[in-house]
Amino acid sequence: MTEYWFYHLETSMLEGVLPELLDKTRSRGWRALVKMPADRISHMDKFLWTFKDDSFLPHGRDDEPMADQQPIVLSAEAQSTVGHDCVFLVDGANIEVDHQTSRCIVMIDGRNEAMVQQARVKWKALKDAGANLSYWQQNDQGRWEKKA
Repeated sequence: MTEYWFYHLETSMLEGVLPELLDKTRSRGWRALVKMPADRISHMDKFLWTFKDDSFLPHGRDDEPMADQQPIVLSAEAQSTVGHDCVFLVDGANIEVDHQTSRCIVMIDGRNEAMVQQARVKWKALKDAGANLSYWQQNDQGRWEKKA
């Protein structure tokens, strides 16, 4: 059964937390899909190669060759999580979650009230469906605290 984890960003931008979460995903041996709006793909693609001077996160875009061989795939068009152990949904992205996907992480921009409201609707629908849910919120120091 897929676990749904909601990450409510309060003090950090997506770029400040996504690389660490992707790195943890890779350390489990999981293949990850990051679904986000098309206008963010190019920036995130470049960012994941350069966010640290001494390392990078190997990844590819689903609109480029050999995406199916990448440990992390960035997509604006993916319709399903088939073939991925973990999916990250950014800026209200939606996707059909395959029952074999271990985790679906919903990233919530706490500075965008529309995104917060959309996440609340998603949480309620999943809760009503009996999904396994966790809610994580950043504290003032930027650390994650499990709230639900």
